[in-house]
Parts: sequence; structure tokens; C-alpha cells
Amino acid sequence: MTTVLVRPAAPAEHALAGEIVVAAYSAEGYLVRADGSYDVDYAAKLADVAHRAEDSDVLVAELDGEVVGTFTWCGPGSSMRELATRDDQGEFRMLGVRPDAAGRGVASAMVRWCLERAAVDGLREIVISSLPEMVPAHQVYERHGFVRHPDLDWSPVPGTELVAFTRSV
Repeated sequence: MTTVLVRPAAPAEHALAGEIVVAAYSAEGYLVRADGSYDVDYAAKLADVAHRAEDSDVLVAELDGEVVGTFTWCGPGSSMRELATRDDQGEFRMLGVRPDAAGRGVASAMVRWCLERAAVDGLREIVISSLPEMVPAHQVYERHGFVRHPDLDWSPVPGTELVAFTRSV
């Protein structure tokens, strides 16, 4: 059995974590705008792990000792929170798995880490948002008990609609 280790990203791994999440989003076409152009601005935001790490927890996932996944945990006080508005809510964002490691339990391990962290921190709920076309991610979330929460769906910029999921802790 393959073991996935989720741990904080070291500052020296920030560039690698950014590359992984950009590669994951690019491989699935999530960085292509409705007009067919590449979303350079969002790719740059995904790559800017050092900025996220200023007040959020950036984590990496190792598969057999190799970093293949990353995400950002946004607990209370994080400026990266989008849907989490209460102090008893957590949120994770920018979860990505290197394309060649997809389907090997890495995303599930990262989601489990979030659930465990929320419980340790005494949070009551995790909220997340996702592009509607991120169906493989939605399947992972649903396997871990997340449910669609349409009244939290939102649009960060014109032409981009996000769907929301929540889970009690």
C-alpha cells in the first residue's frame, strides 16, 4: 500500500508547490477562460505560494517520499478565506495533485488532513468552493461527506462561477 504524508510546506518548497497546483489546474483545462484564453493572472496567483503562506497554512503531500500535491488551509484569521465568514469555519483552497499522481489517494489524504485539523481546532464546519467542471474534485469531497450548498455559490470575477460545498466537523 502506498503511503501519503501530508505536512507543512517548507519555504524552499514554495516554488514546487506553486508549480504543482498550476500543472494540476492546467492539465484539466481549469486555467482556460470562457473566451478560450489562458488565465495568466490566476495562474500567477496559484503559483504565489509564499504570499499564501504569510497567514495561511500551505501544505504538501508526499507520495512515496516525493512531493506530488499541495493545498492551502485557511483557518480563522486567514486573508485567503473566501466562504468562511465565521470563526468556527475553516476552508481549504487551491488543492492540486501532480497529474501523474492523480487517482492514487493524494487528494483524499489532503481532504482528511483538513477534516482532522478542523476537529483539532474546534471548528464546526468546513466550506469550500470549486469550479463546476471540477467533477473529479467534487467526487473526492462527496466521498468525505461534503454536500453541495447552492446558496453559497458565487462569482469572484465576471464569467467565473463557483459552486460551494460544506461539511460539518
